[in-house]
Parts: sequence; structure tokens; C-alpha cells
Amino acid sequence: MRSILWRIVMLAAFAVIAILLFLPSTPASRYLPAFWANNIPKIILGLDLQGGMHLVLSIDRDKAIENHTQRLAVAVEDALKKKEIPYTGVERRGLDTVTIRYLDLASVETIKKAVSDEFGTLEGPSVEDASLVYKLSGDEVKRIKDWAVSQALETIRNRIDKFGVAEPLIQKQGENELVIQLPGMKDPERAMQLIGKTAVLEFRIVDESMDPFKALSVGAPPDAEVIYQQSLNKETGVIEKTPFLIKKESLLSGDSLSDARVAFDSQYNEPYVSLTFDANGARQFERITSANVGKRLAIVLDGNVHSAPQIKEAISGGKAQITGGFSYEESTDLAIILRAGALPAPVTVVQNVTVGPTLGQDSIEAGIKAGILGGALVLVFMLIYYRVSGAIADFAIFLNIVMLLGAMAWLNATLTLPGIAGIVLTIGMGVDSNVLIFERIKEELRGGRTPRSAVNAGYDRAWWTVIDSHVTTLITAAVLFQFGSGPIKGFAVTLSVGILINLFTSLVGTKVAFDIQNEKLRVKRLSI
Repeated sequence: MRSILWRIVMLAAFAVIAILLFLPSTPASRYLPAFWANNIPKIILGLDLQGGMHLVLSIDRDKAIENHTQRLAVAVEDALKKKEIPYTGVERRGLDTVTIRYLDLASVETIKKAVSDEFGTLEGPSVEDASLVYKLSGDEVKRIKDWAVSQALETIRNRIDKFGVAEPLIQKQGENELVIQLPGMKDPERAMQLIGKTAVLEFRIVDESMDPFKALSVGAPPDAEVIYQQSLNKETGVIEKTPFLIKKESLLSGDSLSDARVAFDSQYNEPYVSLTFDANGARQFERITSANVGKRLAIVLDGNVHSAPQIKEAISGGKAQITGGFSYEESTDLAIILRAGALPAPVTVVQNVTVGPTLGQDSIEAGIKAGILGGALVLVFMLIYYRVSGAIADFAIFLNIVMLLGAMAWLNATLTLPGIAGIVLTIGMGVDSNVLIFERIKEELRGGRTPRSAVNAGYDRAWWTVIDSHVTTLITAAVLFQFGSGPIKGFAVTLSVGILINLFTSLVGTKVAFDIQNEKLRVKRLSI
């Protein structure tokens, strides 16, 4: 009897704990004390249940190769200057080609040696029109393409994590696409701005040698270009464009940032983005500002001039600001983007599906109705076919569902439509376990055993069969979790937890009910 009592206490304790864990995830949470409702983990609803965004993005891998080749051309030119090798020009041509125009034939071999020593990823050269033509190797092109996709994935994940979306799905699809699911996203436009912005930050000197409007009409100097500053006129609501003549050379980039935060101007209380450089970036920024006192330093983000303040003195400490009449939301998003880093290449939206909360609610209601209907039919069947023993099985199934929901809340799991299917499948597994045990007990009773002996023998003989069926299903769930994604993982988690709980309720929960009948009530005949 003591063993029975302890098992009853254990089952009751697990059930109570499960209910306490699950209640904050229900509409009843509004009636719960704050310490209870706010401090207990909750079940998170997936995209298909609470609505949100489903995006498919395409990475422009060719642009990544082009950018890499451009940086390589600059690096080659710097190397030739450093070694004082004569040349007339270095430029990128096409996606993956770097051309070096030599001064005379005497310098050709020197250029070849310098390039082969420092730039092993360049193949060639071939000679065309007094130029040495190098191409990126095939392996390097493949590496850049793969890197562009993986780097874009990590950058977007960092941005979304800082944005605060719960349980996002971000994964690679095919060679150059990313699938992104954002459950509960209520501002799709803001999310698109956050995800899709390239965020290439550059610090460049303003060229004061020519009026920018004149440069637009007659052409800019070879080492400069016209870039616009776009700003919203708050009175008219029109975006105004102001041209700036900017030096092409980037003196400092966003790669040197260690932090970006929103701050407020003490005079006008307007938000701006405060930048902090790493140790190397701070030294470069101080050198740049000390060498260009009196000039204007343009802060260029994705080809748009955000501000161009005059350098009044050398700036030490590695601090800078981006101003531009931002709203708090705009400055927050810009800070998030800069902290997360720039995308290696532009992205385009291939698919953009927004699931509304109404559709999600419909899915929840349909899933609940299906679960209740299926569960009710199973419970009725067990009652009719196995009578009192069926009622015991029904109680075990109910206990299984309660514990499963509590465990999901404790794990902060995500519930999706496939997850609801996993709950229904768990009910089926629970029924299957009890059917196996009950049929074994009936065989023992037909063999002439007493109810107590038949129950013990039935559980002993069904034990390994039940274990085997549950372990094989658990292996399948583990594979689905490992290689699946999004809703499939939700299904795998629900099924795995349900199987483990079902083992407990089938082999312990129902057994204690039979033991009460046999040892306390001393029934002469089992209703089975």
C-alpha cells in the first residue's frame, strides 16, 4: 500500500506542476498573479498559428564577386605602390578580372612576381593592349559565392536577434536563397528595411574643388563622384535630395565599428546614432581627422550621405555620430543594422507572404477542434470496448496531455500546426500502449490467472513491446529534429516529449489504478 500511495502522490505532483506551468500560456493568464504569469516560461505559437512573415531572399552572389574583385584591385595597386613598381593603372574589369596597365616591358616581370607572391587567388596573366589581365581562380569564385550566402545568413540572424523576434527561422535554401520566418511580426515594412538593408558604411572626404551642381553638368573629377543626401521635409512630407561631391577613396569603413547605440542630442532632444570604433578604427579615425582639419567628412551609408560635418580638430577616443533628423525607431533600426554588420551583397525578395493573426487564430481553432474530436472518439471507443479499464486508459491519456502541455511550457517550446498533429499522434501512441497491455492482461485472464496475477504478468510481458515501439518512434523524431526545419522541428519536439511522458503514464499511471483495484478494493473480476 505504501508503494501505491507514493505513486499516487508522484502522479498528482507531476499533474499539479504541469498545470501550474501551462496556465500562463492560456487566456487564464490575465487572472493570475503577476509573479506567476510573468515569470513562468510560455508556449510560443509558430508562424502558422500567430501570424507573421515568410520571406524568401535571393543573394546577389555575382555582386559579392564584383565587390571582392574591386577590393583586390585596390590591394594590388597598394602593393605596387609600396614596392615602387612602375605602372599606369589598376582596375577591375567585369566580375572577376583585374587588369594592370604596365609602363614598359621592363616592368612586366616585376609586376608578375609581385602579384604571384601576394595574390595567390589570381590566375594568369594574359597580355592585352599593354595590360596584364588576371582572373580569379575557379575555387576562389566558388568560395566567395558560398561565403556570401553564409555571411548573409549570419548577418540577417544577428539583425533579427537584436530586433527581438521570438523563435525566428532563418535557413539556407538552394544555392543562393534564404528562407526567413518571423512569427508575430506586426510591422512587415520595418522588418523588410531591417533585413534587406546592405548597410555599407564609409567615411569619405567632401571634395570642395568643384560645386556639386557643376559636377552634375560637366562631370566630376576622376577621383570623385556625386552622391546625394536624402532627407524628409517634415513640413511638406517630400524627400529632398542634396548633391555632394565626394572623394571616391573610403578612408574608414563600418568593419572597424565595435558598437552603435541610440543617443539623444542634449540641445534639441533629437535621437542620433553614436558610433564606437575598435582600437584600430579609433587610431585610423584620429589620423583621418587630424590630417583633414577644416575639411568636411561625409558619412555615407549604402550610397546615401547621412551627414557631412566639418572637421574642426583631431578626434580621439574612437567616437563618431550619425545625424539626419531620425525618428527614434529609425535610429534604433540603424544602430541594429550597424552593430550586426553589412551584408556581403545586395538581396532581393523572391517571396513575401504575410500571415495575418486572424488566419493564425483560425488555424488554432481548427487544430483544437480536430484534437478534441479525435481525442473524444478515442476516449469513447476505449470506454465502450474496455469498460472500466478503458476509463483508466482515458485518465492516463488525459494525464499525458496535461503533462505534455506543461513540459512544452517549461521548455519554452514553439507550437505549430504540425505540433498539434504531434499531440494527436501522442494520444494515438498512448492508446496503442494501453491496448497492448490490456490485450496481454486478457490473455492471462483467459489462462486462468487471478486478476492481480494477470495484471502483473500482462505488464511484464507487454513491457518490452511498449518500450520498442516508443524507442523506434523516438529515433524517428530525433532524425526529424536534426534534419528538419521550422514546423517539422516543432512536430519532432512535441512528439518526443509526448512519447517520454506516455511511457510514464502508461507503465506507471495505469498500473497504479489496477493495483488499487486488486489490493485495496480486492476485485474478483476485472472489467476489461
